[in-house]
Amino acid sequence: MVFSAIDHAHMARALRLAELGMYTTQPNPRVGCVLAHGEEIVSEGWHQRAGEPHAEVFALRASGERARGATAYVTLEPCAHFGKTPPCADALIAAGVARVVVASEDPFHKVDGRGMEKLRAVGITVETGLMREAARELNRGFFSRIERRRPWLRVKLAMSLDGRTALANGQSQWITGDAARADVQQWRARSSAILTGSGTVLADDPRLTVRLGQDIAFKPPLRVVFDRTLRTPAGAHALDGSVPTLFVHDEETHPADDRFAHVELVAATQREKRLDLGAVLTTLAERGINELQVEAGPTLCGALFAQNLVDELLLYVAPVILGDQARSLLNLPALMSMDAVRRLRVIDQRHVGSDWRLLLRE
Repeated sequence: MVFSAIDHAHMARALRLAELGMYTTQPNPRVGCVLAHGEEIVSEGWHQRAGEPHAEVFALRASGERARGATAYVTLEPCAHFGKTPPCADALIAAGVARVVVASEDPFHKVDGRGMEKLRAVGITVETGLMREAARELNRGFFSRIERRRPWLRVKLAMSLDGRTALANGQSQWITGDAARADVQQWRARSSAILTGSGTVLADDPRLTVRLGQDIAFKPPLRVVFDRTLRTPAGAHALDGSVPTLFVHDEETHPADDRFAHVELVAATQREKRLDLGAVLTTLAERGINELQVEAGPTLCGALFAQNLVDELLLYVAPVILGDQARSLLNLPALMSMDAVRRLRVIDQRHVGSDWRLLLRE
């Protein structure tokens, strides 16, 4: 399929519109739509919140009769089923658009080609694949949940120049500066859930909440705590009920008091006296978790890496040195050969205040 420069420009605009729903659409994907006659943009829209109209509907409402004969540029295949809103494919048909350009197909089983089939069945030209990789990247959590049945898992860590995350006594606040910690809040806001372990809860008592400016809308991510033996003490922030919270424990442990009255408890199977991490990720996917951000210690993060469950590493590097007695970044089995080294690709690197931020994938 050969697309014109005009097609590329309009789809790029649709992708920028989709990004406006970065913090609010989950578990739905982020989607943008542009309606155009040639170079002229008639109207545009984006999916703003789960349960509310989709991107195509907002664009069609703004276009009125000018939608007739227009080309619709949509970053994800229009839906073909009744959910919380009517099918977008039907709305495009009723509006009389002549052509629909789709960045990426929607693998959700109730769509999965049906939207495009509906459009083609009434004579609308449908073309796919324009800027597909960019559309999938924007919604990598959604695609992971639907296609792999597990969330896109991002591990966030902060370290010193010598690869240490905390002093030997466990003190780690703060390795990085204010700008880096503020930057983390944006990554939290785009996540469906934030995961930590009971060791981090005991050491740092984190809130695991999003703290952005008052004028920025976001859907609070679910807090998830791996606490195999339910050892989190009363008074911990994770138990305060301020946001939805899930405690994952083993099947043999049951709460002995009312400490967990304000959170949800889920028993998970074990493997070698540890929680079955893969099974827990499947459970989270079934709950609509797209992107899962892990903010935990070297044991849990190391276990996730060892089981090849990490999709990307968000690493903040501070220009400080903590020394060889400080705590390491990851607890991993010893390597016997350089052939076994895990090699990561740098997807993005930038200064954040006085620190470096690296986004890495295998």
